Amino acid sequence: MKAQKSIIAVAGLTLIILFAVGNYLFKVDQKKKLGFLAHKNFQTFVRDYSPTLGPDDAKVVLVEFLDPECESCRAFYPFVKKIMADHPNKIKLVVRYMPFHGNSKMVIRILEAARKQGKYWETLETLFYYQPKWGSHHHPRPELIWEVLPEVGLNIEQLKSEMTNPSFDKIIEQDFADGKTLQVRATPTFFINGKALEQFGYQQLEDAIKKAIAE
Repeated sequence: MKAQKSIIAVAGLTLIILFAVGNYLFKVDQKKKLGFLAHKNFQTFVRDYSPTLGPDDAKVVLVEFLDPECESCRAFYPFVKKIMADHPNKIKLVVRYMPFHGNSKMVIRILEAARKQGKYWETLETLFYYQPKWGSHHHPRPELIWEVLPEVGLNIEQLKSEMTNPSFDKIIEQDFADGKTLQVRATPTFFINGKALEQFGYQQLEDAIKKAIAE
């Protein structure tokens, strides 16, 4: 009888150990599958409200802190789009705001109001295209923005009304706070799966993304 009880006890203990080990391995496997999504500071990089482009299950999460009035951000944008096109469904772009220039906050409010109309990316590309006119650092003329926005197909009156939404200010404040936490000091600043781009440049960005895809 004692022997039988011992066998039952050992079997029960074995099952508990197997369950614990299996549970541990499952969590490890899930972390591998989630990759950057399992990062403990994930929300510092990606907020629920952040504009994104690309599939949620992409292997690479490319977080870009940008300023719509920044000349370098304008220069990098088509290059980022090309990298994404060269690696379809492998990259998810996440936009965060770092408003360093004088008219940046106003332009961000325009972008967020355009997102309400489902025209975020078209508006961003149009603003970048005409940036030398409205965002010249020597002679900025933000009023010219209203002349080019109709090209996007926006309801301008609706946009002007919605861009005063106080929730947009909260987005700007949170992004700026997260940027400071991540030591973002210039735009654009890129993070590939939570890792800062070590050397700034077109080729360095492409190489870092290719490496992350390969891993």
